[in-house]
Amino acid sequence: MRNPLQLVLDFLSPPQERAPPASPIAPKPGSSKTTVRPSAPISLPDDISIAHPRANRETVLEGMRVAYLFQRVRRRSIGFLVGPDGLEVRAPKWVTLKEVELGLQERAEWVLRKWAEMQERQKNIRQIEWREGASLDYLGAPIHLLLSPQNGRSELNDQRQLLLALPHSVEASQIRDAVQAWLMREAKNLFEQRLNHFAPLMNVQWRRLSLSNAGSRWGSARVDGAIRLNWRLIHLKPEAIDYVVVHELAHLHEMNHSPAFWKVVADILPDHLERRKALQKENLANWA
Repeated sequence: MRNPLQLVLDFLSPPQERAPPASPIAPKPGSSKTTVRPSAPISLPDDISIAHPRANRETVLEGMRVAYLFQRVRRRSIGFLVGPDGLEVRAPKWVTLKEVELGLQERAEWVLRKWAEMQERQKNIRQIEWREGASLDYLGAPIHLLLSPQNGRSELNDQRQLLLALPHSVEASQIRDAVQAWLMREAKNLFEQRLNHFAPLMNVQWRRLSLSNAGSRWGSARVDGAIRLNWRLIHLKPEAIDYVVVHELAHLHEMNHSPAFWKVVADILPDHLERRKALQKENLANWA
């Protein structure tokens, strides 16, 4: 943790999996254990089994060739992250590439297992076809897209049709942009309503709301009262949204996931465990 005023607590969702934390590697006094970070993606052969789209290094894990994204960052230990794109490895500048490789070999089974789980999740991706008549979930129930050039703005009617103020000659990308803009407006309005509803009940005060487009986080909270919520939560049922809102507001009491934190959540949502389990089955990174 850096300056406590900058402390941020993230609420992670299933799409990306972090390896168990490694023990901090202490730099040797006077050591110049720095290496140059490769800046350009490497040219990947056809037989790479796992390939990050921005890969700049590769290795072999239990006989499987893996091309991964390697970055030098400010941290105390080597970090390993498996996401929809593949493997990312982040290390302090004073850690050698040999130590990075040793860390990868130690976690080879974990990396490959998490990648297999990720591939299984990908089979259940819900793709949206951006055309008139297509459907997508809004607050846990489907709505249908309808081009309506005569409308001055996009709006949802009583038949759960999203009337888009677009001409019939519109391209798919324009439909996508219009729908996402409408969803984000709806998300911000709803999130503000729910924050204002729960904050007084929890005796906290949030200061600022911003929308996130992160592929791995449902939301985050800062000690200064700033809240970030993933706008794609608008696809889910209201009870899932309320769980995330309460979760983040609870962090304004406890910037951790201690028993005291969960008591704050449980006092507001006694069924929070069931809500959390339902939320963990969702994969917002692959919406739209």
